[in-house]
Amino acid sequence: MTGQIPFPDGFGGAVYFSWPSPAGQTWILLGHITNNKPSAIFKITNLKHSDATSSNHPFGQMTAQTHLAQIGISVEPESQLAQQTPASIASTSAVEPFVEFSKKMCENVYNFMSSFALTQPQMTPNPTETFVPLSKLSQWYENFQRRLEQNPYFWRS
Repeated sequence: MTGQIPFPDGFGGAVYFSWPSPAGQTWILLGHITNNKPSAIFKITNLKHSDATSSNHPFGQMTAQTHLAQIGISVEPESQLAQQTPASIASTSAVEPFVEFSKKMCENVYNFMSSFALTQPQMTPNPTETFVPLSKLSQWYENFQRRLEQNPYFWRS
């Protein structure tokens, strides 16, 4: 599982995610990895307990209480992996990791900066501070997103 040794021919790994719940541990199928697709990014932020398949996973019913999320990988024939349906919200990301990182970074900067926003009446004169209108940050953010969609590597030129 370190990437140094491939799966046996015709096999791959079903990737499951689990978190604790009062009814016991539930496992959600995220997707799979194979020698032809050795890595994937699975979105887990919007997973709900209703997507869990507690009876149809290879790890059995686990009732031990834990406070940690877990990842399970079950080595299975590729033909079986192709027939499995991952949780609807756990689809792999088709966005290039750099593009996804760039968007998240910009959203983070925007959210951080807007948390300090003040209205004109709230401002107190301070000769050592420079203020930038939040509308200009919004304009930059929109321009950045547009340029990133047109060419993810625009920043190289």
